[in-house]
Amino acid sequence: MNILVIDGQGGQLGGQLIRSLNTHFKELRIMAVGTNATATAAMLKAGAHQASTGENPVIVACRKADVIIGPIGIVIADALFGEITPGMAVAVGQAEAVRILLPVNKCTNLVAGVAELNMTAIIQDAMAKVQALIR
Repeated sequence: MNILVIDGQGGQLGGQLIRSLNTHFKELRIMAVGTNATATAAMLKAGAHQASTGENPVIVACRKADVIIGPIGIVIADALFGEITPGMAVAVGQAEAVRILLPVNKCTNLVAGVAELNMTAIIQDAMAKVQALIR
């Protein structure tokens, strides 16, 4: 199973996701795409098997992924302070992959009906969803 983690800004969320995926699911192949070099470096350091940066890598990786994980902003053009291009948002939205979108209430995108959880709880829930997909 190919997992794609997409993150931007400093890549902290993506790095946490990758460390957790590697801890819980050693058999998964983890690709990481950062919207900038700093995010990519953080996710590579966290243990991604393959990593790249920018719009075209997001588009290509979305075609190869079975599961895409990232903050909810990855499906919203101009989110993450403008780091998500319209092409990136379309690629994630049109991908055949299952999307696990983390409800990060930042950058003027607020998700109603979702409890304010800390990042640890959000990542634990994401790992439970990956586990359900593996079964």
